[in-house]
Amino acid sequence: MSAPTRQNSLDPVQIEGWRWQPFLDDAIQALEGLKPDPYPVPDQFLWKEGTTGSKAKPVPVTTATWACSTPKLRQVRSACVEAGAAASVLNFVINPSCHYDLPFFGADLVTLPNGHLLALDLQPVDKADAQHTDPVWERLMPLFERWRQELPDGGPIPEEAQPYFSPAFLWTRLPLGAEGDDLIKSVIRPAFKDYLNLYLSLVDDAKTVDSTRAELLLAGQKRYTAYRSEKDPARGMLTRFYGSEWTEAYIHDVLFDL
Repeated sequence: MSAPTRQNSLDPVQIEGWRWQPFLDDAIQALEGLKPDPYPVPDQFLWKEGTTGSKAKPVPVTTATWACSTPKLRQVRSACVEAGAAASVLNFVINPSCHYDLPFFGADLVTLPNGHLLALDLQPVDKADAQHTDPVWERLMPLFERWRQELPDGGPIPEEAQPYFSPAFLWTRLPLGAEGDDLIKSVIRPAFKDYLNLYLSLVDDAKTVDSTRAELLLAGQKRYTAYRSEKDPARGMLTRFYGSEWTEAYIHDVLFDL
């Protein structure tokens, strides 16, 4: 597939055969009411093609970035990867402005040869800060309780990662095939919409904080993005597809650029 003409990060992403296209379309539609502006993304990261697999049986790989910003949201971005049976990925993150007391929104939807790895959360800037977390979690936990009973648990997360997730971290592993596809359609997609709609409701209600509070929030945001860039699980996959130089620039200058 030849690369489309994408002049900025708000141009549509349409990847042939990409499993997660409906989720990105849902997110873009939900954000339309905020009248977002394009977020600056260098041309080499808007659309990237490569191959994986053997020389005898190469598999085409496409990676695209969609991104925007609003007065309350510093960066909203999605990393979209399609590599056939090797991988299909949507990593969608909303980074709030530090001038509003908001968590991050995070969705990782990953299909690999051994199954689906799926995660949704409203991730705290500072988990120990009750002023920051309590108003969010009291509205988020009912959504979590509704959907987690429909899904197998994804298992424990590393201790070092726990400060960056809420008690409503919806995390599951699903098998390939009809069973997993049915749960993605009947549970994961509506849960994604529920979590995102709640987040956008929080954004709508958010008021500007004072400069002291903004500095504390910014420090927490920097800790989060530093951790995510250091531990990004896609690093190995992207390095195989495109090499280390492109991958490190993508992780540090686009995905986690704070």
